Amino acid sequence: MAWWGRSALSAFRPWRPAGWRSLFTEVGDVLGEGRQVPSPGRTDMVATRLWGVRTAPCAVGLAVLNSRSPGSGLYSNLQQYGLPYPEAIFELAFFSHNPKPFFALAKELYLRSCRPNVIHYFLRLLHDKGLLLRLYTQNIDGLERVSGIPASKLVEAHGSFASATCTVCQRPSPGKDIWADVTEDRIPRCPVCTGIVKPDVVFFGEALPQRFLLHVLDFPMADLLLILGTSLEVEPFASLSEAVQRSVPRLLINRDLVGPFAWRPRSRDVVQLGDVVHGVERLAELLGWTQELQDLIQQETEKISWLLFFLAVHS
Repeated sequence: MAWWGRSALSAFRPWRPAGWRSLFTEVGDVLGEGRQVPSPGRTDMVATRLWGVRTAPCAVGLAVLNSRSPGSGLYSNLQQYGLPYPEAIFELAFFSHNPKPFFALAKELYLRSCRPNVIHYFLRLLHDKGLLLRLYTQNIDGLERVSGIPASKLVEAHGSFASATCTVCQRPSPGKDIWADVTEDRIPRCPVCTGIVKPDVVFFGEALPQRFLLHVLDFPMADLLLILGTSLEVEPFASLSEAVQRSVPRLLINRDLVGPFAWRPRSRDVVQLGDVVHGVERLAELLGWTQELQDLIQQETEKISWLLFFLAVHS
């Protein structure tokens, strides 16, 4: 979810309960002859104070996808781990008894070498332009960080692999310290007490990170909320879509009509359904940012490629 300037919505046709139209149809009619799309004054949700929300590693279109919903995100590939049920992989009791499935999944995510995509870099561009107040994400893959968005701008509601903690003595450590064990199919152990070291990914029953409480301060300041690719099912994250003032426009770019956009829409809601990547690309085009976005993607992709090459050579 992200926020940006309210003026950006001048390019969009508001969603109406009685037969809404595609966000990007008849743009000329919406804008008026020769009128330019103003630069916004901040993505998964956006505002001049912009918020964002997203979830699920390597999720489709980087949208706000629910990584904890069976049948989507991570759960669609867990049959191979012999779990009693899919959610067990994120349960502390099961992890304490058998941590191997979780670390097998962690290894798969690590070796998959997911890279940021157009949506990540669109959010990064919002930050570069000083439009991003905060990006709220349910993703645990850390690709927002890889794309260059500072940690101070992120609220990783379900944690990440960037850090880890011993489950016995609570000794913290950088996430990179456990990856040698994970990639060699060993269970990471604490050097002090030999307890299992768990990445700081939020399991069922665990409290959300303290930074999640920033929403109490952040959302009342929003000018626009941008919501990308999400099911809006998992609480308390899903309720963030209702946290902005009723006068604030909410822009949903998503595969499906979800949450309050489906059952309690507001008069200033705007919706674009379909492929999220395409929707974001069209949004960048309307804002006149296409070339900037392409340049940023090329620059950062080359940087990541060189880093991966360096790590491969020195591994």
